[in-house]
Amino acid sequence: MNKLLFLMFVPLLVWSEVHYAKVEPYRTVILKSSVNGKVLEADLKNEAEFLSNRQIIHIDDRLDRVELNTTKQSLKLLHSMLKINEEMLVSLKESMERKESYYARINKLSTASRTQKDNAYGAFSAANTQYLSTHEKVMSLQKQILDMEYKLATLKQRIEDKNIVLTHYYLNTLLVQKGDFVVPGSALAKVDDIRRAKLVLFLNKTELKELKKKHVYIDGVETAYRVDKVWKTTDAKFISSYRAEIYVDAPKGQFSSLVKVELK
Repeated sequence: MNKLLFLMFVPLLVWSEVHYAKVEPYRTVILKSSVNGKVLEADLKNEAEFLSNRQIIHIDDRLDRVELNTTKQSLKLLHSMLKINEEMLVSLKESMERKESYYARINKLSTASRTQKDNAYGAFSAANTQYLSTHEKVMSLQKQILDMEYKLATLKQRIEDKNIVLTHYYLNTLLVQKGDFVVPGSALAKVDDIRRAKLVLFLNKTELKELKKKHVYIDGVETAYRVDKVWKTTDAKFISSYRAEIYVDAPKGQFSSLVKVELK
């Protein structure tokens, strides 16, 4: 009788390490807007397609492009002004140094009158003031150029954010359509990374023991895969189990097929 009970219980022990998992995309992302604007294009025909460098959404960026062009022109003018003032600064420095040298010489001469000395000092002081003023203008122009370059980079980023391009992603669902107005945080599209796949398992505490040493069998065939990630706390839905993920190659056929997974 005891032997019979043991034999009846053995299949349950084996079954405890058999799981069925759906082949899911490696990662699913909800793209959200970081800008304001009206949706001018939303390419619905690209839904359910794996896209490579394809634009799926275009948000109105016409004023941004106008501002981008004027900013580029302003930056060009600032660079020209800076170059002129830097050349002036070199000349003013030479002039100031000559006047300073002249004042230093004449100030030591006992034969030079007080008026001559005062005039020499006045000329040196005026040259020094002009040099410092131009130097300050050069630094101000440098600061304006830095601010303008930042504005230029911001505009380029804003324009890029208004032209949503997918590269090596599967467009699952477009969540906006032409004519919609979006704000930062608005959901734009649901996309999947299907270059790889994952299997999600829910393991009991016993199965976690020596997990790194266990081999992964898929549909009865041993693979080189290992369990890649295990949650440290039990799952919110399966409260006595721990979520685990195995990252595998993307299937040649369709995703979402059900496979048998064993950990031995």
